[in-house]
Amino acid sequence: MTEKTILEGAIGSGEHVIEVPSGDQLDKIKIPSELAVLPIRGTVTFPGTVMPLAVGRLSSLRLLEEELPKGKIIALSTQRDEEIENPGPDDLYETGTAVMVLKLIRQPGEKTVSIIVHGLSRVKLKINRRRGRYYRAKVKTIKENLGSGKKFEASVALLREQAHELIEMSPNAPEEALTVLTNIDRPENLVDFLSANLNLDVFQKQDLLEESDVAKRMRSVHVYVSSQLEILKLQQEIQEDVQTSIGEGQRRFYLREQMKAIQKELGEGGDGSEQMVEELEAKLLDAQLPDEIMKEVERDLKRLYITPPASGEYSMIISYLELVAQLPWNIFSEDNQNLKRAKEILDKDHFGLDKVKRRLIEYLAVRKLNPQGKSPILCLIGPPGVGKTSLGKSIADALGRKFVRLSLGGIRDEAEIRGHRKTYMGAMPGRIIQELRRCGTNNPVMMLDEVDKLGSDVHGDPSSALLEVLDPRQNGAFVDRYLDVPFDLSKVIFIATANYAGGIPHALYDRMEVIEIAGYTDEDKLQIAKRYLVPRQMKENGLKRNRCSWKLGGIKKVIHGYTREAGVRELERQLGSVCRGIAAEVAQLTKRSKKKWSVDHKVVENYLGVEKYEYEMSRRTKLPGVVMGLAYTSVGGDILFIEATAYAGSGRVTLTGQLGDVMKESATAAVSLFKTRIAKFGIDPSLLNKIDLHIHVPAGAVPKDGPSAGCAMYTAIVSLLLDIPLKPLIAMTGEITLRGLVLPIGGLKEKTLAAARSGIKTVIIPSQNKKDLDEIDPIVRKKLKFVIAERIEDVIDAAIGKSRMASALKHAGHRLEEIAMKTPNFIEDNKGTP
Repeated sequence: MTEKTILEGAIGSGEHVIEVPSGDQLDKIKIPSELAVLPIRGTVTFPGTVMPLAVGRLSSLRLLEEELPKGKIIALSTQRDEEIENPGPDDLYETGTAVMVLKLIRQPGEKTVSIIVHGLSRVKLKINRRRGRYYRAKVKTIKENLGSGKKFEASVALLREQAHELIEMSPNAPEEALTVLTNIDRPENLVDFLSANLNLDVFQKQDLLEESDVAKRMRSVHVYVSSQLEILKLQQEIQEDVQTSIGEGQRRFYLREQMKAIQKELGEGGDGSEQMVEELEAKLLDAQLPDEIMKEVERDLKRLYITPPASGEYSMIISYLELVAQLPWNIFSEDNQNLKRAKEILDKDHFGLDKVKRRLIEYLAVRKLNPQGKSPILCLIGPPGVGKTSLGKSIADALGRKFVRLSLGGIRDEAEIRGHRKTYMGAMPGRIIQELRRCGTNNPVMMLDEVDKLGSDVHGDPSSALLEVLDPRQNGAFVDRYLDVPFDLSKVIFIATANYAGGIPHALYDRMEVIEIAGYTDEDKLQIAKRYLVPRQMKENGLKRNRCSWKLGGIKKVIHGYTREAGVRELERQLGSVCRGIAAEVAQLTKRSKKKWSVDHKVVENYLGVEKYEYEMSRRTKLPGVVMGLAYTSVGGDILFIEATAYAGSGRVTLTGQLGDVMKESATAAVSLFKTRIAKFGIDPSLLNKIDLHIHVPAGAVPKDGPSAGCAMYTAIVSLLLDIPLKPLIAMTGEITLRGLVLPIGGLKEKTLAAARSGIKTVIIPSQNKKDLDEIDPIVRKKLKFVIAERIEDVIDAAIGKSRMASALKHAGHRLEEIAMKTPNFIEDNKGTP
């Protein structure tokens, strides 16, 4: 094989970088008992030093070809005579250095190869055989005798001090030499570092390499350092003597030039500002600004040349131009348009949410087919803990884009979005421009979190400032007040999140495409806990599977008995509480203990205590006048109990439970509707003027509002005054009119999910909401029986029953007369019932 063939076949062209251990890892590297020997001439390699070597011999190239693929450690041995082209075993010193090859470089067209090696240890070489064109040797690591005692420490300190002085006085010493010297802690490494860098003959360096006693080696190095330091001091004195012979005029000129150079280096004095402006101008050119923006920037650059550096305006312009230079005007991430990969990422990160995932895949498909199109702004609306923010992160991962999260909750100042005018003291750009500068690309996925919690005050309305940002036809030229030039936001994928659509201003809501996330069923939570939450909590709490395992019964116990939410955050907290309790016991076990935990419902009760939630619907609705309604809140659907009672009075109606205006009107409408139909129940209308009605909606500390409780309030009044309780485990929702019609409501998906989660069996819904049943999760549809109601009579028939109503009407008038005469004692009549 020719030399050229070896170079091209074994090594190739370009750079080959090898992963290098660092720090303590180098000390732990085991030197093999046999190594290939690479002869070097004119230099000596020391442990702990990094050295470049040029390799040109055919035998040495063969060594690199055959040995480097198997291992990166070889032995270096210096030739006794540099003139010998093919040295034998007797031509090499027996003491060499075991090194690791860090990098191999070959330039095209050149016959030599450059390698960079890192010295590992002194070794004794015994060449025992020849392999092809190069030698291999048995290797024995030389153990060094480390010095100790105060005298040795004083010698180390003196050597370090003189070496520091030598480096400072040497004109050709690199700038980083002092840093390297300062960072060397071990005395043996300090001596080897100086031995490798001192201007010594090869035989002198070889003597230092062969010396295994660190103290003796240090004394030899100390002599060499002192000698070279003395020579440099003599040279300096001679130079100073020469300088005194220069004329006074020349000396002053020389000092002035030096002063200018120093001021220029420090950025002070005459040329400092010009240098800063030149550097800033170079950065602006590299940023490739659009032409119209570059014209605006050039005006500020011209102002810098005539503005004194000490003025406040100078620093203001500098800050502004630095922002312009740092913005990613033409820097963007290449999209990964593999939709299959995107679907795999969404399925991996999130369980369920099939409709949401399908819409997101459609969104990505449209961007793939029409990259220049104006994509809609997505808004994910759902209760906390269902994965809205993480869905945005998954979209960024699927596309290969940067992800930026902008939390808008509690922002009240419009300047947070648009920025302040740069003329003000302490002015800053808006959050959107700041995040784009940080992420470094102009097309990230930007998550606008909690848009329903934006506020407004005397400083403006941030939601109004977002109107331009979230309009695909306007954000191509978004103008931040601080930037004061248009910046293209059309490439940014904006995804907004909110808990409740009612909190989003209408104009902002109109600019977004809403994707609703209702929440998780108990089966969904079970799978999420099994696949994601339990493994994560076990890992975070240091539990291993061979020590702790979760049974499905244990997970179900946490879901049903200790959480009642649409998301899974509280579920994860409760799972974490159990894991922490087990971890506390595991930490106290001995290493030999083989105790294991199998987490079932009994173990859960042991760590979490008494169940927080009990399904008490049947017990609470046994009394007449108690109805279960369904509510839609910012944290998902929920059960709402509506209670009514009556007592002797004058026809007044009392409403309690922190009801909003709309809900109060629903109660008034329910009472009025009952009064218009009292004759149909065979009751004397005048009896209503002798009793007072009280409608209460627990829990009283929680504000409530909305029209969808109208049916429940009317049913509660009928149930109370006719003295007949509702059927067990039945709930209802719907708005009523004064004509008895049942009007449609919103949030049916969330309400039915809450009903299924609470153990309800039957739900009465308005007839116009029948079309929304297809949107409800199939698991929820199987659990619930849906009754369609068009008029309030349909609600009463479903909730009470026709036969029971007929029986109750016979005694309805007598019932009201009793109430008008005295107040029944419900607590005594129904002991133990709340």
